[in-house]
Amino acid sequence: MEVTQVLFNAQSIDGTVRKNAEESLKQFQEQNLPGFLLSLSGELANEEKPIETRKLAGLILKNALDAKEQHRKFELVQRWLSLDATAKSQIKACLLQTLSSPVSDARSTASQVIAKVAGIELPHKQWPELIGSLLSNVHQLPAQAKQATLETLGYLCEEVSPDVIDQDQVNKILTAVVQGMSSSEGNTDVRLAATRALYNALGFAQANFSNDMERDYIMRVQALPALVPMLLETLLKQEEDQDQDEGAWNIAMAGGTCLGLVARTVGDDIVPLVVPFIEENISKPDWRQREAATYAFGSILEGPSPEKLIPLVNVALTFMLSALTKDPNSHVKDTTAWTLGRIFEFLHGSVVDSPIISQANCQQIITVLLQSMKDTPNVAEKACGALYFLAQGYEEMGPSSPLTPFFQEIVQSLLTVTHREDAGESRLRTAAYETLNEVVRCSTDETAPLVLQLVPVIMMELHNTLEGQKLSSDEREKQSELQGLLCGCLQVIIQKLGASEPTKYVFMQYADQIMGLFLRVFACRSATVHEEAMLAIGALAYATGADFAKYMPEFYRYLEMGLQNFEEYQVCAVTVGVVGDISRALEEKIVPYCDGIMTQLLKNLSSNQLHRSVKPPIFSCFGDIALAVGEYFEKYLMWAMSALQSAAELSTHIAGDDELVEYTNSLRNGILEAYSGIFQGFKNSPKTQLLIPYAPHILQFLDGIYMEKDMDDVVMKTAIGVLGDLADTLGSHAGSMIQQSVSSKDFLNECLSSEDLMIKESAEWAKLAISRAISV
Repeated sequence: MEVTQVLFNAQSIDGTVRKNAEESLKQFQEQNLPGFLLSLSGELANEEKPIETRKLAGLILKNALDAKEQHRKFELVQRWLSLDATAKSQIKACLLQTLSSPVSDARSTASQVIAKVAGIELPHKQWPELIGSLLSNVHQLPAQAKQATLETLGYLCEEVSPDVIDQDQVNKILTAVVQGMSSSEGNTDVRLAATRALYNALGFAQANFSNDMERDYIMRVQALPALVPMLLETLLKQEEDQDQDEGAWNIAMAGGTCLGLVARTVGDDIVPLVVPFIEENISKPDWRQREAATYAFGSILEGPSPEKLIPLVNVALTFMLSALTKDPNSHVKDTTAWTLGRIFEFLHGSVVDSPIISQANCQQIITVLLQSMKDTPNVAEKACGALYFLAQGYEEMGPSSPLTPFFQEIVQSLLTVTHREDAGESRLRTAAYETLNEVVRCSTDETAPLVLQLVPVIMMELHNTLEGQKLSSDEREKQSELQGLLCGCLQVIIQKLGASEPTKYVFMQYADQIMGLFLRVFACRSATVHEEAMLAIGALAYATGADFAKYMPEFYRYLEMGLQNFEEYQVCAVTVGVVGDISRALEEKIVPYCDGIMTQLLKNLSSNQLHRSVKPPIFSCFGDIALAVGEYFEKYLMWAMSALQSAAELSTHIAGDDELVEYTNSLRNGILEAYSGIFQGFKNSPKTQLLIPYAPHILQFLDGIYMEKDMDDVVMKTAIGVLGDLADTLGSHAGSMIQQSVSSKDFLNECLSSEDLMIKESAEWAKLAISRAISV
């Protein structure tokens, strides 16, 4: 089988040709997997072959080793591990050979595939010679192979977990990468690859940095004093148009990102190494030096202690505010506004003892930021970001905020930004709405009347997007994005005004009109809007309570559409959350809609098409519904409990990476929230005895997760709560079962002595409920 031709045909514009080619590749793979993978790696390594087929061969090879879905990934890993050893070593030899190809696309593809193979083999103690041979490559080869090898090391650090590679090799990787970055390396591609690799390698080394001795060793012996000056030097390699281009990435940006990682890793030690560079360059006539100094300062603000940074910030703040208005160069202004945002993000607010913002400079800061919002889109966007963190820092500051006197002016300036002709550039419009939302969210009761005045303004804006003019698909996309932003803004306003009785009362006059607008947004039928409008409706249901029932007849079909939207699973997840909000708001008034909702939720759980992340919220939603409708839930009990039981069995014996453990915990939490809602819903009802048959299984589930010892605090709190609910609802029926269960007693004692107050409180309540159940 001539694989080149087939790979060529698989990219054909002609559908039939393409389909036939894909079919023959599939057959080849099923009939002779080792041969299939070998011919792909041979194609990738062969310099005679056209680049298009080499790239596709590499891509297919990569997809044969990895998949997004956890169970598929597991199958592919097992499949590779059981492959014939000779075939595997031939494939790996082809891949390593491709790293010195003159064709950059072939090298880059090989880098990624090597890292995928390493991700599978190194944890199983296979391919032990790989890292050694890559490291020896870095020292001798032509520049292009050096660049590809560094790229491979970078990908490798992304794929392989740190505990698989021994300390000595990690240090060698870091050393090689740092040398690749040094100015004695003449080739910029090599330096860029090294800087990118350092970005991944530092995350990798963080495991070693958390061990203090290792960290001090690495930072004293080979790395910090040599590394920081090199990173600072890369900051001067900016490109003229980097601020305008959304996805720009160059050596200066890579260097700054790495500097930030180093600062997060080593903390205070970085400050004395960077301050001289800032002092020397911040006032230079060449914009590159001023921008690099500002970028260096902004990059080290997360990591070192406030005590170390605040004295510097106090000196720098006035200087930066003046640079933001007066510097002739747009790059410098852009980075200055970004740095101010970082100052407000990390060194302002309730976390910091000595405030950097006083009555004296608060006015100046706001004046400068509002002024900068009129600057070019990229600078204005960063100014919005700085204002966002400024507002956020005042969130926990009690009943009065220093921003109150400026509230009206800030809101007006942000609305003005959203109407700029060029607000579509540099994410400016989105940033302005995000900042407006944060300013509203963090506002105090003093400004509530001003927030109320904002309601008709935003409603009018949303109304204007709905007025029917025939739009091109490009315009329609922009329009739906704007609708999403406006729905998001209304959501925050509804949450704010709904939080206190007096404002809620005044706000209710708008509820019908707002709901009307949301329903019209749904009628536009665009996915992004669905999500934002859905979230806003959840907030509205929470604020209106049982009155929300009057909107249900018209809203229900959109709720159903959201629950059926498997493709855009975020929309589905959001809708599931809103069903929970509506259940809490309507209580028994949701009964007429329960058949439809429960049928769809059970259907979603049994589907393989639906993304796994939606399943935990569906279980929590069972709990919300049961709590709302009480014993009426009997109708669904058998189906819900059977789904919960099979999910519970799946979620106990899990060994996997952090991501899987995190998912398992969210699944357990969803299951437990369902049990909790069902038990509380049936409490004091004559039908309580229906739950007795399910109790042994639930106790077994609690034993199982207690024995696994990998539950997080959230699960722990919910789990001990379920033990209490069981005792509270079933009384004496549960008492003896709990006494006989394997771990209930140990689990309860562990929770009673927890540091976490929430867990402790739940445990004390559970203890009380259990002792009542036992004494009956």
